[in-house]
Amino acid sequence: MDTSLITTSTSLEGYRITKHLGVVRGITVRSRSALGNIAGGFQSLFGGRLSIYVELCENAREEAFQLLVQHAQALGANGIINMRYDANEVMQGITEVLAYGTAVVVEKV
Repeated sequence: MDTSLITTSTSLEGYRITKHLGVVRGITVRSRSALGNIAGGFQSLFGGRLSIYVELCENAREEAFQLLVQHAQALGANGIINMRYDANEVMQGITEVLAYGTAVVVEKV
């Protein structure tokens, strides 16, 4: 799937939606290792950007995004509209990241 055909908007400029295939999602659940939490704790003592946690969050979002794309492709979609992320703490230190949207078939206008 061409990732330029994935948008948070309700339409894709220059394309016509020919079919809505329904809601698609990608979900992952992640935690940082004990050593990662220790390193993150040390980073937080000095303030600023916490690269350990940034990397964890970025990896979780990327995995959820790729699973979303796979779900849409399995339905025959070539685009996704209304794409969003959501995150919830399942329990202390364990976070669920969800990517979701509407799978569509589009054609260039």
